[in-house]
Parts: sequence; C-alpha cells; structure tokens
Amino acid sequence: MADLNDIIHQPVRLRIMAALVTLKAGDEVDFTYLRDLLDVTDGNLGAHLRKLEEAGYIAVNKIFVERKPRTYVSATPEGRQVFREHVAALEAILKSK
Repeated sequence: MADLNDIIHQPVRLRIMAALVTLKAGDEVDFTYLRDLLDVTDGNLGAHLRKLEEAGYIAVNKIFVERKPRTYVSATPEGRQVFREHVAALEAILKSK
C-alpha cells in the first residue's frame, strides 16, 4: 500500500491542494479567493502555503496591482503528482476495509 504524504495529509493543506489541482496547469488563484473558499484566516493560510511552497508543491507569485500587493498561488507539476499519489493511497485504504 502507498504511503500517505505527511505534508499534504494535514486537512487545510489537503483542501488547498484539492482546490489547486482542479485548475489547468499554470493557472493561479488569488490568495483572498483561496482564503474565502477554505474559510481560514490570512495567517493560517499563509503558514500552510509556506509549508507547501517549501516542499515544492505550490508556486507563489507576488505582484503589485495598482500599487497594492497581490498573491497568486498555483500547483506545481510535482505538487500535482504528489497529490495524485496521496489520493491513490487514501483510496487504497478505503478499498482495503
């Protein structure tokens, strides 16, 4: 049986990755959209994004729009692969019961 990924397995990070892998490769979502979708605080989301970024599972793109900072997030190819593997491990656990 495949192993669960400890980084992705945390519930908020799992939800972040689930939201990001539904996008086309290269597409991004705005930080505030993701925060509102997941119903988490800015600080909580930021901490989880940092962990995913450090693992190489997401890319964070910070730009300025009309002199205001905007943060966009996308899944990397590695993040998409690791998420698929994690989901497969979850499915294997469910099928073994």
